[in-house]
Amino acid sequence: MEPLTRPDEGRGWHQCFTRVDDGMFGGSRMPSLECYAWVIQFIRHNWRGLLRHLESLAWPDPHSVQVLVRDEDDDCFGLWMIYDGKLVEVSLPRTEREPFSASVTGVLSRTDRRA
Repeated sequence: MEPLTRPDEGRGWHQCFTRVDDGMFGGSRMPSLECYAWVIQFIRHNWRGLLRHLESLAWPDPHSVQVLVRDEDDDCFGLWMIYDGKLVEVSLPRTEREPFSASVTGVLSRTDRRA
C-alpha cells in the first residue's frame, strides 16, 4: 500500500490512501488476525482508473483484498473483490447497479427502498 499513500502524477487520480487506525474498530486486538483498512475520499467522479490500478498491484494475498466503493449517487457501498486477477463487484442482496453515464461504475440502489 505504501506507493498509494504518496501523490503520483502518473495515476489518473491524485488522492492518497490513509490507514485507518486499529482504535477505530473498538480497539480489538486479536493476535492471530491481521486486518488492515485503508480509506480514500474523492470529490465527484475523479476516481476513474482506481479499480484498474488496484487490480494491477502485486498483492501478497489477492484473495483477501476487498474494496468498498460508494459513489455520491449510491444508496450503499458496493463490494469488489479480486477474482481471476480482476476486481469484480460482488452481488449484494437487495441491491441493483444501473448504468449512469456520469458515474464511474453506475448507480447502486437498494431495491427494498423503492416505494
